[in-house]
Amino acid sequence: MEQTARPGTRSPADDGTRTLLRSGFWILFSGALAGLAAWTVFGGVGIYGPHTNIGWIAMILCLMNCPFGLMLFTLGAAKWLRNRRASR
Repeated sequence: MEQTARPGTRSPADDGTRTLLRSGFWILFSGALAGLAAWTVFGGVGIYGPHTNIGWIAMILCLMNCPFGLMLFTLGAAKWLRNRRASR
C-alpha cells in the first residue's frame, strides 16, 4: 500500500525556499536593470536626480526593487542554508 502525506502537511523540500530564491533574484535583477537604464539609456542622472521623466520612473523602480529583492534573496539563502544543515 502506498503511503501518502496528510492533506495539510508539506515535505521539507517544499517550504518555499526555491520560490524565495527565484523571485528574489528576478526582482533584484529587474531593479538593477532599471537603475542601469536610468544611468545610461534614459538621459543619465545628475546632482538633482535623473534628467527625464522616464529616468525618474526607472530610478523609483530601482529604489523599490533592489532592497525588496535583496531581502527576499537573503531570506531564501538563509532557508537554503538551514535546510542544507538540517539534511546533514
